[in-house]
Amino acid sequence: MLASICRRRLAIPLAPVLAGGGGGKNPIHSSPVAVLLSHGYYSTAVAAGPEPCPATVSYLVSCGLSPAAAAARNVRIRDTNRADAVRAVLREYGFSEAEITRTVRQDPVLLNFDADRIIRPKLDFFLSLGFQPRFLAAEPHILARSLDNHLAPCIEFLRSILGSDECVRTAVYRVPRALLADLDNSMRPAVEAFRRHGLPEESIAKLLLIHLGVLMVPVDRIAEAFDDLQDLGLRVTDTGFLYGFRVISILKRETWVRKVALYRSFGVCEADLLRAFKTQPTILLVSDESVKKKIRFYLDVLKVGIGDVMAQPMILSLSLEKNIMPRCAVLSVLMREGKIERKLNLMPALLSNLKVFSARFVWRYAKDVPDVVKAFEGKIKFQGFGDREFELLSH
Repeated sequence: MLASICRRRLAIPLAPVLAGGGGGKNPIHSSPVAVLLSHGYYSTAVAAGPEPCPATVSYLVSCGLSPAAAAARNVRIRDTNRADAVRAVLREYGFSEAEITRTVRQDPVLLNFDADRIIRPKLDFFLSLGFQPRFLAAEPHILARSLDNHLAPCIEFLRSILGSDECVRTAVYRVPRALLADLDNSMRPAVEAFRRHGLPEESIAKLLLIHLGVLMVPVDRIAEAFDDLQDLGLRVTDTGFLYGFRVISILKRETWVRKVALYRSFGVCEADLLRAFKTQPTILLVSDESVKKKIRFYLDVLKVGIGDVMAQPMILSLSLEKNIMPRCAVLSVLMREGKIERKLNLMPALLSNLKVFSARFVWRYAKDVPDVVKAFEGKIKFQGFGDREFELLSH
């Protein structure tokens, strides 16, 4: 579900929702948009199958699967020579042994296909479009789809919207599973729904580049997502609308409730959460553990107020280990050496792009203070600023 931070949703008391007990009606269920993404169209349920074939299990183990994983696959390898040919073709097109194992693990039925008549033409097709065929290891089920009846028409449809093979590649590389969506029952209806709700053609193209998986969102949920974003005050022409749509269209109800409760547990008020979402919708896609770790670091180590964190929500999307802590280590070294003043606009420094930060704080002092390079590379760990003081500005 979601309506993630929709005003009418945030007004709902979280305690009874999270408790899940009592015989009363869940207040969220009475909301007009209470069941966003409720049916979970990425179901992982698997029906019970027949007893595994020992010969098939043995062959799958030879492909790199564990005995347990091989036994769990509901498939029978009919011809090991044909299976060997499929694996040979994948190697020919650049698949590593690990990628072949991954492919077999996810879709062992492919081993029963004719390598030259069925698999090779599909690999050639993607190669002709500029794809590295090995990208299919991320979603090998694509190789089970018909080239003439599904893959080629879907690619042509995407090209008609995105405008070039390069853009098609970018979109598909980001979300390969989107190519599994049915053209007439999913892709076309989704795009038509975007148009009906006033999304301009250039915005539709950008949305598909951001996350091609939106083509798998049911039409009724697309309508609900537009309603929720409108309630948030986001218009289709606003910069954050497309990113907000991506988030709202994929979050389930339970996830939304949990995320809101998590932020509120740190004292984030409704207004600040709404403002942060509109600025950086992807904060609701950050894992719970990552959010906790980051907020605790900002509050306890950097002594930054929760209001300052939520005023710059991008900082919640940045990696502590790869981005924030190395920068803090650099600033700490420079402060220790007296190269920068104790009063510093900390948040802008942490949020500046890599080129700007490295030019201003690393390469500028690299000769005089070699430790800044080590700190920037993560070789000197950040231990805190001690009693050093930073000036925090909201602008």
